[in-house]
Amino acid sequence: MNAPSDKPEANKSTPPASTTKPTAKSPRRRAREFALQGLYQWRIGGNDEAAIEAHLGDITGFDKADREFFVGLLRGVLAQREALQEQLQPSLDRPFNELSPIEACILLAGAFELTNYPQTPYRVIINEAIELTKGYGGTDGHKYVNGVLDKLAGKLRPVEVEAKRAARAKS
Repeated sequence: MNAPSDKPEANKSTPPASTTKPTAKSPRRRAREFALQGLYQWRIGGNDEAAIEAHLGDITGFDKADREFFVGLLRGVLAQREALQEQLQPSLDRPFNELSPIEACILLAGAFELTNYPQTPYRVIINEAIELTKGYGGTDGHKYVNGVLDKLAGKLRPVEVEAKRAARAKS
């Protein structure tokens, strides 16, 4: 047990750090956050890819993001948005255009990653989407995003999903 003098003095201008989340974000997590911001700009403001990339490139902290991953994610989602929406629609309980803009953008990015980044485990993609939704979406939006992406992962990556379920059943 730490003595009171061992604790760092709290900074009253910032909220206390959560004990369940790491304090440092990975470059990929940052890239996903910036991609979400860009997709939101596209969905709400109608901004194009070049304007989004130029704007986000000037934001503090962008230099700590995985730029290559950010560009691939943003450009890939925008290029494949119609196909991604078609993939997602069977797992939705309402038309895609009725989703909140944040949840819609996160679902598009998650579907894109599930489709185009087979080297990233599906659970990592879903967990990242959940964390983004908790940080930027509505109160229970992360539950919806989790359910939709879990169903989609079962369709897009059936072997990986079944192997994970079998491993959980053994433990």
